Amino acid sequence: KAAGHRPNRVDMAETKPKTSPKAIKFLFGGLAGMGATVFVQPLDLVKNRMQLSGQGTKAREYKTSFHALFSILKNEGLGGIYTGLSAGLLRQATYTTTRLGIYTILFEKMTGADGRPPNFLLKALIGMTAGATGAFVGTPAEVALIRMTADGRLPADQRRGYTNVFNALARITREEGLTTLWRGCVPTMARAVVVNAAQLASYSQSKQALLDSGQDHTQRANR
Repeated sequence: KAAGHRPNRVDMAETKPKTSPKAIKFLFGGLAGMGATVFVQPLDLVKNRMQLSGQGTKAREYKTSFHALFSILKNEGLGGIYTGLSAGLLRQATYTTTRLGIYTILFEKMTGADGRPPNFLLKALIGMTAGATGAFVGTPAEVALIRMTADGRLPADQRRGYTNVFNALARITREEGLTTLWRGCVPTMARAVVVNAAQLASYSQSKQALLDSGQDHTQRANR
């Protein structure tokens, strides 16, 4: 272009970076969480069983994480360590999809017209909002997940025997009422507020710092 050429609106529109559709951002976030769940579900199962070990008058069942894992494999088979997987996948599809999608949307709305992202405090507030909303949406799946992972440690005549997460949600609603699906919602939301305020805001701030550092390095190299 000729020297002294001032970019018009058409030039600015052509150079404006393209962003993915919001639905795709929601989708990718949920799929990433669901993929991770496939690998961590056995650990989640062991965690829940150990936390419930010794409940009531029963003696503590598991001494260590490995003891818990081998006991589950011995008594329930290889499929036993994936008990509640459908609930874990639904939790990620609801909680992770919602929190990452809302965070991305609010982050874009709070970004200035000059492309400058929001400051760290605003990032934290966005993360808190996204986390609380995601936790509220994901609580029913989490209730089902905890019940399904705990079922195997109960006596056979006391087990609920949910076949999958949708069976669990339907039976809980029918047998105990709709509000039971949100039991423990408040502490779950409070935890998500703290986690996401720190996690998402720190991630965005670190990413911004690296990008700014790269731009400064490029500008120095071009001088």
